[in-house]
Amino acid sequence: MAREKKRRQIGRRSRVATAALIGAGLLLTGGIYAGASAAMAATDDGSKTAVSASTVEDGKKLFQANCATCHGLDLQGTVNGPSLYGVGELAVHFQVSTGRMPLQMQGPQAPAKPPQFTTEQINAIAAYVQSVAPGPTYPSAEIIDGKGNVAEGAELFRINCAMCHNVAAAGGALTEGKFAPSLDKTTPLNMYAAMVTGPQNMPVFSDMNLTPDQKRNIISAILYLQKNNSPGGFDLGNLGPVSEGLFIWIFGIGALIAITVWITAKSN
Repeated sequence: MAREKKRRQIGRRSRVATAALIGAGLLLTGGIYAGASAAMAATDDGSKTAVSASTVEDGKKLFQANCATCHGLDLQGTVNGPSLYGVGELAVHFQVSTGRMPLQMQGPQAPAKPPQFTTEQINAIAAYVQSVAPGPTYPSAEIIDGKGNVAEGAELFRINCAMCHNVAAAGGALTEGKFAPSLDKTTPLNMYAAMVTGPQNMPVFSDMNLTPDQKRNIISAILYLQKNNSPGGFDLGNLGPVSEGLFIWIFGIGALIAITVWITAKSN
C-alpha cells in the first residue's frame, strides 16, 4: 500500500514538471520571436531611411547638373529663374514630368514637351527639393482615383476653370501669347498639382477655395471627358461656336450653293 502511494506521488510530480517545462519552453520561444521581430522592424526602418537618403542625394546631383544654372545651387533663384523655396515636390513633379522644365527657351510660357528624365529621376529631384525647401506634397490616392461626383465636378469646372480651359477642357488662348493647355492627356496627379501649385498663369486653389473633395470631383469630371467621345459626333476641336459657325458657313452653305449650281446646269 505504501509503495503504491509513493508511485502515485512520483507520477504527479512528473506531470507537474512536464507542464512547467512546456510552459518555460513556450515563454522562451515567445521571447525569442518577439526579439527577432523587433530586430527585423529596426532593420527595415534603417533600410527605408537609407533608401530615402540615397534618393535625396541622387536628386541633388541631378538638380545641380540640370537645374542649378537657373535656380541656383541653394535653390534661391538667379536672374534667369525664380527661387524654389516653398514650391515643394508637387510643383517639381508637375513641371518636370510634363517636360516644361528644364526650360528649352525663354518665351511667354513654358510649353509641355516630352520629359527629359525618367520617373525615378523626377521623384529623386522632387525629393531633394522637398528636403531643402518644403512645400505642397503628393495627395492621397483617393483624391486622384477618378471616383468622385462627376456631375458636381463638371459644374465646379465650368465655374472655376472653363473660362480659360474651355468648357470641354480643350484649352484656349490667353493674352500676350499665353494659352491654357488642353487637358485631354493630363494625368490626375498633374491636375491636382496644377490646382494646388498654380503653375504659370493658373491661380492657386487652396483648400479654402476648393476642398479636397471638390478637387477630387473636378478631376473625376475631366477624366470622364477624356474617356468619353463627344455625344454630338464630330467635335471640331471643341473650340466653341466660332469653329462650328465657320464649318456651317463653308461646308453647309457651300454645299447648298454647289447643289443650286448643279440643278441650274441640269435644267439648262
